[in-house]
Amino acid sequence: MRLRALGGTGIKVSPFCLGTMMFGPWGGTTYEDAAPVIHRALDSGVNFVDTADVYGGGACEEIVGRALKGVRDDVVLAGKVHYPMGEDANTWGNSRRWITRAVEDSLRRLGTDHLDLYQVHRPDPHTDIDETLGVLSDLVRSGKIRAAGSSTFPAEQIVEAQWVAERRGHVRLRTEQPPYSILNRSAETAVLPTCARYGMGVMTWSPLSEGWLTGRFQGEIDLTRGRQAAHRRNFDPALPGNVRKREAVTELTKLAEDAGLSLVHMSIAFAAAHPQVTSVILGARTMEQMEDLLAATGTTLDDALLDRIDEIVPPGTVLNPADSHYRPPAMRDARLRRRGHHIEPLVETPGPATS
Repeated sequence: MRLRALGGTGIKVSPFCLGTMMFGPWGGTTYEDAAPVIHRALDSGVNFVDTADVYGGGACEEIVGRALKGVRDDVVLAGKVHYPMGEDANTWGNSRRWITRAVEDSLRRLGTDHLDLYQVHRPDPHTDIDETLGVLSDLVRSGKIRAAGSSTFPAEQIVEAQWVAERRGHVRLRTEQPPYSILNRSAETAVLPTCARYGMGVMTWSPLSEGWLTGRFQGEIDLTRGRQAAHRRNFDPALPGNVRKREAVTELTKLAEDAGLSLVHMSIAFAAAHPQVTSVILGARTMEQMEDLLAATGTTLDDALLDRIDEIVPPGTVLNPADSHYRPPAMRDARLRRRGHHIEPLVETPGPATS
């Protein structure tokens, strides 16, 4: 794979990144299951691996670290911090107190002395961005991380972080990791142009829209288990946004067939086709899934096919807003839209569908 520069850092990464969320308890996979999948991706030319402390409560990091022994120096390793890692109120968020501890925990589980990229997994409404950028700057200077980034930040908070970094002399956020697929093109409206404005690298997650673009949710959907239960709004077939997704998937499946492609391969190629996307995260649980995803990496879409996709799901469209996996605090808690109410800290609950 031809390597690309990651957001002005000078780090070179493959156009496809191995996502590891399904390694461990969330995907029901052991080290013995996951290690061959990781090694297959590396053997194919993927040199970029993305993980997070919250995946399986740290178990995923342990699996990844064990699998990368002996090849760690050849891999660009990205981690994330934000989501709760315990019952204590201070074991989550974007504070100096928590990030200082969380990065040490991640390094220990991964069996490495540094992360090439450390990303703030979500915005934290209770922590000043100056506080977060300050500790990330210290981690860069101490050598524990090489660069800092964000994940699923709205455009306005990306801009604020860039301005605060410039004014206060902090390291800049060099990357953003938004959800991006044919069914969720909201990043095209503001996030991708903002990243371009600030020279940020972009690594997109969920190119298959949490499995919708495999066609697996066109029939009955079990809402009592797994990610369907954890993120019901993204899968409930009765909700209008999911009705629209089903209709779009029917049209897209026919379009892919007419083009001689599978829906999976067309969807991955679509995400990779955007000029602002540096790397597309591919998440596989089994070797069979990994082989299919790797087969998609050589697929390119011509302008005529991209135009037809635009007709089915216009640029900037998100068929179900829940698929963006970020809502401003006031949209999640009505008390923030009412006067005179005492507000407790908001903690968004992560789950197997949260990249």
